[in-house]
Amino acid sequence: MTRRAMTVSAGLVVAILVVAVLALGVGSISVAPLDVVRTLLGNGSRLTDFAVLDLRLPRVLIALCVGAALGMSGAVFQSLSRNPLGSPDIIGFNYGATTGGLLMILVFGGSLLAVSLGAIAGGLATALAVYLLAWQRGVRGTRLVLVGIGVSAILQAVNFYLIVNAKLADVARATVWITGSLNNLGWEHVWPALIALAVVVPLVLVGVRWLDILEMGDDSAAALGVRVEPSRLYLIVVGTAACAAATAVAGPIAFVSLTAPQLAKRLTRAPGAGILPAAWMGALLVLAADFVAQRVAGSGTLPVGVATAALGGAYLAWLLRRTRR
Repeated sequence: MTRRAMTVSAGLVVAILVVAVLALGVGSISVAPLDVVRTLLGNGSRLTDFAVLDLRLPRVLIALCVGAALGMSGAVFQSLSRNPLGSPDIIGFNYGATTGGLLMILVFGGSLLAVSLGAIAGGLATALAVYLLAWQRGVRGTRLVLVGIGVSAILQAVNFYLIVNAKLADVARATVWITGSLNNLGWEHVWPALIALAVVVPLVLVGVRWLDILEMGDDSAAALGVRVEPSRLYLIVVGTAACAAATAVAGPIAFVSLTAPQLAKRLTRAPGAGILPAAWMGALLVLAADFVAQRVAGSGTLPVGVATAALGGAYLAWLLRRTRR
């Protein structure tokens, strides 16, 4: 990492800590920032322990895990496709994870674990399907994006069909999940998120050296001794696993994997995929969006996916306009 990239990463971490302290202190039980810090250090009162540690800390930790996973996934696919639109939201892997989760909720009536496993399986199956459909003596970035857009359209139709033909009680549960929400998540949801992140992060970082070389083009990568297609398939699988793990915990949170890597790259101005800065930016975006959504809704029931969709939609429009120019 360059010195600027390290400075930007440190600044993002500081911003995450500041927003986290604010999120832990604001609510029906107000806690001052210094009291939040004391509580986190084990010196809080019974009331602040309940408000900070029991009610709000799980939500903050899940937001950070989900945002970091989405940021890394977006960085992998945008670098792999050499296209700023090459994120799991656009390519369709996010929709595949959504389809897997919806099948568990609406068809099988599965538990939280079943929904999580279904989302991961759906995301990986979609990644494999897109890879095979995009194969034409290798996989090119533009073809990967175009095939992914077509697959995502089909999966959206499948998702709507499942919702329309499901029971009303199951539809209410599924609707909350597919908007991407951190509501009603507790410590029992934190540990799966942390375990998934602990597994996915090393796998992604292992592939970074191949990812940076693949950005030079397939011929250059092959000349440098990289096995192009096995490396690309590995990166697609681990990138999809990161996106699917985030979807399994909080549902499909839109546009974070699209915007986080691009914003991080514009700040760092560094070559390469920028996996870690994208992770910090993704964590900050989800945490800040959830904080704003809670303040706007008042009761804290507005899903974070609504806030990220509003932000990401505006960013996508700006990106398309800039690309056209």
